[in-house]
Amino acid sequence: MENDFFQQRIDLSGLNRSVTDIRAEIGRVIMGQQRMIDLLLIGILTDGHILIEGVPGVAKTLTAKLLAKIIDVDFSRIQFTPDLMPSDVVGTSVFNPKDGDFRFKSGPVFSNIILIDEINRAPAKTQAALFEVMEERQVTVDGYTHQMKVPFIVLATQNPVEQEGTYRLPEAQLDRFLFKIDVQYPTLMEEVSILNNHQAKTQRQMLEDIRPVLNAHQVQEYRKLVQEVIIEPKLTEFIAKVVHETRNNPALYLGASPRASLAILRASKASAAIKGRDFVTPEDIIEVAPHVLRHRIILTPEKEMEGITADDLIDNILKTVEVPR
Repeated sequence: MENDFFQQRIDLSGLNRSVTDIRAEIGRVIMGQQRMIDLLLIGILTDGHILIEGVPGVAKTLTAKLLAKIIDVDFSRIQFTPDLMPSDVVGTSVFNPKDGDFRFKSGPVFSNIILIDEINRAPAKTQAALFEVMEERQVTVDGYTHQMKVPFIVLATQNPVEQEGTYRLPEAQLDRFLFKIDVQYPTLMEEVSILNNHQAKTQRQMLEDIRPVLNAHQVQEYRKLVQEVIIEPKLTEFIAKVVHETRNNPALYLGASPRASLAILRASKASAAIKGRDFVTPEDIIEVAPHVLRHRIILTPEKEMEGITADDLIDNILKTVEVPR
């Protein structure tokens, strides 16, 4: 009877096997970056879009490509540039002289995993074209609505250093990203491993060796499992208090929206699931909260001038709000 009490209420064995296999496959090409890989997995399991920020050459684009290959779904890449038009992303109606009517020609956004390279290089008009598709998984052109395939995930990259020819992403668009992942440089030993790997095989050869681990149907099944992960009321209250604190903090010009609370809830469930647990702990919430909040809050100009970052403030808020035990 005692053993029954401690038994897992949700069978996560299949999901955990898949997560282990995905990590192993990615590890054949990319050394290190474990946190980024785990956050991308959480994004897939929670149907969330992800913004990846890092200097050139830290495997942002490569990881997105690998993920699409491992999940065995359609992959599309869009290079954002200042002259890119909304129709270049979502598609447009084209006149068909044979039938004498217009037909919709879908754009590259009609795929499963969409990699948007250098998302901050396109102007506001093109950025706005992503609002509907990111939130509602549909595109409306000339009064007709076209649904996206499932899964539908946008992985966008941006370079934090080079500001020439870039545009600030609108707050409404940033709020549609589940996470903003800051990708760091590899450690010395990881860089040595990268060099050893690449002297043995080219990147193309390594990509060709990657095998699919998941399919679209399994992704859907795992998402349902993640939704069932248990979270106690005192932990949902903890999430609400953390987000509420961002709205009342004098150092912040803009706090996080209720969408941020929902994002932390979903992400903490997925974080627990990939660790093999069917219940959320405060540590799961504390781990995912910075990645959910850092792109949703805006510091006051005074605090920015003092050199305080969004991560510093989030860390302070997480230490201020009492953690339930």
